Amino acid sequence: MSVSFNEEQLNVVLDKLDLNRIELCKLRAVLLPEEELSEKEKRELADAEREIAGGLSVSFEELIEEFENTG
Repeated sequence: MSVSFNEEQLNVVLDKLDLNRIELCKLRAVLLPEEELSEKEKRELADAEREIAGGLSVSFEELIEEFENTG
């Protein structure tokens, strides 16, 4: 069984998904209290932002390996 959509129908679905995503973000903001970052966390975040802006990255596999080694 196959289903086909025209472009207008697809755009309606995508718009509804965007609205749902926005509502979920609002709900998350209400339900999850925002924590104040410590000075160390602020420095780490600034360092990470500079690394991203500089094009530095880590592969997903490296990230998983690091996570497994710290757990």
